[in-house]
Amino acid sequence: MIRQAVIPDRWKVFSGSSLKLIAVISMFIDHVGVHLVDQGIILVQIGEYKLTLYRLMRDLGRFAFPIFCFLLIEGFLHTRNKVRYGISLAALAVISEIPFNLEHTGKLFYNVQNVFFTLLLGYLAMCAIERFREKPLLVLLSLLGLTAVCYYLYADYWMQGFAFILLLYALRGQMVLRIFPALILNNFRFSMLAFLPISLYNGKRGFIRGAFLKYLFYFIYPLHIFIIYLIKLNLGYFT
Repeated sequence: MIRQAVIPDRWKVFSGSSLKLIAVISMFIDHVGVHLVDQGIILVQIGEYKLTLYRLMRDLGRFAFPIFCFLLIEGFLHTRNKVRYGISLAALAVISEIPFNLEHTGKLFYNVQNVFFTLLLGYLAMCAIERFREKPLLVLLSLLGLTAVCYYLYADYWMQGFAFILLLYALRGQMVLRIFPALILNNFRFSMLAFLPISLYNGKRGFIRGAFLKYLFYFIYPLHIFIIYLIKLNLGYFT
């Protein structure tokens, strides 16, 4: 039996708002890196090893997805209205799709869907597990159906992202074990590091209160990828 790590309460300095801010900054760094940074810019070279600006930004960007998934699960566990929460995720996924497609291709169509579809499918899976907890066959059928949707939808992080959410949800009470689902993600070493701030979560909402700040943080995702699209368009990426 693995003994659970006990972190003193005085060390738990991150609220949900703080974690969301860390995830947003990480996401922004990652997206700027992948879309706007020349992969040949070398920051450090020691012998044959080269650390490029692109690689550094992509590594720092690995914090975002695990933290967003953790906050998704926290939201699922504590929301007063699961239907409204799910509708908000679905609406944000749909709204984000056009800027996401433009950012990647300069066109309205792209065969990969944005990450909020992955989060939505993970959320629906948790809802199914809770709704049919006394009916394991229905749970299994629901998860198989959502897995099929995930496979054909090809949302960001794809099957690995969907599986990560389910495993993180299953291990939500296991502080040590919940780190290991990160092994299925790309660049898992930095994804694992995301659990450092997660482990210092104090369970409080934090500074994001009220409808304005709540929806402002929601719309940061489609807004910033649309801005990246405009920058790429101005720099001639799509000509």
